[in-house]
Amino acid sequence: MKNLSGYIDLVFCIIVLPVMMMIFPVERWFHNFRWYVTSVGIWLYLLYFLNRFITVPCLFKNIRKKIYAAIIIAISLIVTYKFSCVSLYTPKPNIHDQGIVRIFPSVLHYQQTVWSLFMIVEAFSFAVGLLTQTNIQRSRRRQVEAQRDKAEIELYKAQIKPHFMFNTLNTLYGLFLTGNEKALVSLERFISMMRYINTSSMRDMVPLRDETDYIRQYVALQSLRLNEMTTVTLDISVENEDLAIPPMLLVTFVENCFKHGVSPVEKSDIDISLHEQNGALLLTTGNRIFPVKRIGEHMGIGNCRKRLELLYPDRHELSISSSGQCFSVKLRLDLTL
Repeated sequence: MKNLSGYIDLVFCIIVLPVMMMIFPVERWFHNFRWYVTSVGIWLYLLYFLNRFITVPCLFKNIRKKIYAAIIIAISLIVTYKFSCVSLYTPKPNIHDQGIVRIFPSVLHYQQTVWSLFMIVEAFSFAVGLLTQTNIQRSRRRQVEAQRDKAEIELYKAQIKPHFMFNTLNTLYGLFLTGNEKALVSLERFISMMRYINTSSMRDMVPLRDETDYIRQYVALQSLRLNEMTTVTLDISVENEDLAIPPMLLVTFVENCFKHGVSPVEKSDIDISLHEQNGALLLTTGNRIFPVKRIGEHMGIGNCRKRLELLYPDRHELSISSSGQCFSVKLRLDLTL
């Protein structure tokens, strides 16, 4: 059921918590200490929704969010303790209690009630919150798997295109005909790229090292067909090459530079920068725009945007800007778990 968690919230707030409060002698205390009982009731409802929508979701996110969740839990304990420390009355000795050993003789009945209701709200809110987040994570995994299957198809459409293969093969053919010393190295690079495309499409994650190597090879091969009118600047700096990243996620932005930023008769600059430090990855690209209408020209970036939203919903920032003459991309990605 789609809104199951919402119905559970209503049942708890309308039925479960009021019934639990009626089990304790809250009604008698309400006549004498109305402000206290009202404040405790408001606090319990606030605590429930605080856990449901802030504390528990934070437990499923990064370390910083988990620290926030721990702080909220600590604050809730302190607030509840303050409520229990309020002195409402001084109990008179009860002769009927003589001979009965109490585990916590200094804890009054209303203090026990506050802590009991606190534990009930905590347990119920965390149970419902964990159930909700588990369902969200399960649904997200299904979406990622579906998107991955779609991405594999789009991967071949976007990367193994006839014009890319034919242009590269023609360039290699020309190098071999002229006896260029770079011909053999370029052919090996092309074969390595095709092998990477084939193997990476069957994997969920690859080392950052493999992705950056593919970008270097891709830029080098594309540069073979460019004349002196186009200047390509590639700057890659990676501290931890073993970090995992989805395959072919970054190269789409690089490919876009060569799609729309190259002209045989006008001067253009392509700038590509990729830096990683302490798990934080920053990719920036910039190029001029030479309008050449192609079918599905925005499919690659749109696909990448969807993959980022599914795989890194809270760990990425993607900024794409176009001034009409220049196109730039800035992607910040947190690769730490």
